[in-house]
Amino acid sequence: MRILLSNDDGYFAPGLAILAEHLSKLAEIIVVAPERNRSGASNSLTLDRPLTVRQAANGYFYVNGTPTDCVHLALTGLMEEAPDMVISGINDGANMGDDTIYSGTVAAAMEGYLLGIPSFAVSMSQHNATHFEAAAKVVVELVKRYQKTGFPPPLLININVPDLPYEALQGMVITRLGKRHKAESVTKSTTPRGETVYWVGAAGNAQDAGDGTDFYALEQRQVSLTPLQIDLTQYKQLDGLKAWLGKHVQQNE
Repeated sequence: MRILLSNDDGYFAPGLAILAEHLSKLAEIIVVAPERNRSGASNSLTLDRPLTVRQAANGYFYVNGTPTDCVHLALTGLMEEAPDMVISGINDGANMGDDTIYSGTVAAAMEGYLLGIPSFAVSMSQHNATHFEAAAKVVVELVKRYQKTGFPPPLLININVPDLPYEALQGMVITRLGKRHKAESVTKSTTPRGETVYWVGAAGNAQDAGDGTDFYALEQRQVSLTPLQIDLTQYKQLDGLKAWLGKHVQQNE
């Protein structure tokens, strides 16, 4: 088995190293990750300049681009053979609910999925996490299951793991994405040169966090597994939009 690993925290991130160490016992591992932290990069591709790929002393490849750049480059030019899976993480911080729209961790996995490869995005429940090894063991379990039974494509799973010792985890549950409150306002400040600068505010707290959501699962010390899709069509509004536009819209029969 061959697995491509990436992330958005950068090729030097501890979560990536721990995941690679655990998965190397099951498969051939290729790491292609950003040269620096690119959290919040979402699905952005670098189209205004060429990308460079370098190799670190530990064998990891790092790219001066986004997480999506890394996976796209690996799958369409760097790797001679396609991997069996793409796994992104382990992210230092949660990617639940609305986070998935902005997350570079999820975006890296999504790029693998878009290019036809079963993909996981893996995140810890909080920043400055200390139990990456627990999350790595969870991923190993899932990869072993995939090796044994497979899963009908397409497959894109967002995984969030409580920052607890492996023995303290209360199992895995299948969840839906919850939703956060509105993000906090930007923080305005002035540099020593008198320039006005703005820091993006923190994400909002959980709003839709009831039973069945990813937020709720982590509160129960459970690993959250959410299957994701790419289709953003709001199907419930198709008829309403047609009615609103009336004669001004072409009706497809």
